[in-house]
Amino acid sequence: MSKKLSLSEREIDRIIEMAWEDRTPFDAIEQQFGVSESEVIKLMRKNMKESSFRMWRKRVQGRSTKHIKKMDNTLTRFKSTRQKTISDNKIAKR
Repeated sequence: MSKKLSLSEREIDRIIEMAWEDRTPFDAIEQQFGVSESEVIKLMRKNMKESSFRMWRKRVQGRSTKHIKKMDNTLTRFKSTRQKTISDNKIAKR
């Protein structure tokens, strides 16, 4: 891993957290931390239990949301119906 020595424990934790999220593409991790997809995989393998790593790899392998180029352009950001709307910097009542 090329940036291995320059990553803090906090940055490694954040990379793992981002990689674990289904909607965070590897490209976003690379842009923010300079760590490629293959380096993320190595980092995950090194810092996770083997069973957790295998479960993660099975889940993200071929997942289009992990790759910006494969993402559906019509995909919009999820917003829960329970999330309060904000208008004019005031939280609206339900």
